Amino acid sequence: MTKTYEGGAPLAEVVRSGFVEGAHRGSVVVLDATGVAVASAGDVTSPIFPRSASKPMQAIGMLRAGLPLTDPADVALVSASHAGEDFHLARVDALLQRAGLDASALHCPPDLPVGVAAREAVLRAGGGPTRVQMNCSGKHSGMLLTCEAAGWPLEGYWRPEHPLQQRLRSAIEEFTGEQAAAVGVDGCGAPVLAVSLTGLAGAFLRLVDAEPGTVPRTVSDAMRAYPEIVGGTQADDTRLMRGVPGLLAKVGAEGVIAVALPGVGAVALKIDDGADRARMPVLVSALRRLGVDAPVLTEYAEVPLFGGGVPVGAVRPLW
Repeated sequence: MTKTYEGGAPLAEVVRSGFVEGAHRGSVVVLDATGVAVASAGDVTSPIFPRSASKPMQAIGMLRAGLPLTDPADVALVSASHAGEDFHLARVDALLQRAGLDASALHCPPDLPVGVAAREAVLRAGGGPTRVQMNCSGKHSGMLLTCEAAGWPLEGYWRPEHPLQQRLRSAIEEFTGEQAAAVGVDGCGAPVLAVSLTGLAGAFLRLVDAEPGTVPRTVSDAMRAYPEIVGGTQADDTRLMRGVPGLLAKVGAEGVIAVALPGVGAVALKIDDGADRARMPVLVSALRRLGVDAPVLTEYAEVPLFGGGVPVGAVRPLW
């Protein structure tokens, strides 16, 4: 029987006009440079769905299976949850064209960009949802190219029993050091595997500590070299990687984020109610426990709340 996530501890409070009107619960683990847990709150050993925070390990699985990418920017794209900006869409189209495919081959559903500016631009122009705009289209394009390179069928490439997904599962289990406790369907239609926050943090630490020239290091270096491709011009993980040299970061849906800094340590956390507004203040608190600081972390230490168009409070960490 699969162990069930027990839920977290109070990690952030919502303060409006000096009055605490709510709180966000969640779980967080902090690993030192050797991979030892030095701080935690909530349930960090039961499985959760990391959602898109699994993408770096999935990219490793694709490259090991023969994904023919030589441009680090393309490696960043297949690891990305992109914002649907023009440079994202152009690169996805280019990957598909390289394989003689078009957007109809993608299994991810039609969607509008997740980036606010890109979404508003599409709507102003009279456009609507497309598969390429979906934030996981880079990953799905990489999956298709991997299947072509390996000689696997494109049909059903998203199914858990497909040879591609079996390879990606092996990569996730290798780097987290855990067997997947459950297999679900992610928002993009591809499988998502349940592992613990401790396993997720350890995986990110292994990626940044990998030897230069290895596939794991290729993925982590590409993401850190092209953070705008991983998220978007204003995405949280993009801004973190720009603002903290050497940091690898990837967000996931439902309040998940994982980060690692070579020689320092790693953090993985989940906000139980999925609220993005609590994720970054808690992450800043965790990184400061490892002695990490930078101006971008000060910006994220509290998330402002507004009333009448002016700041009247904040979401701030309790942990």
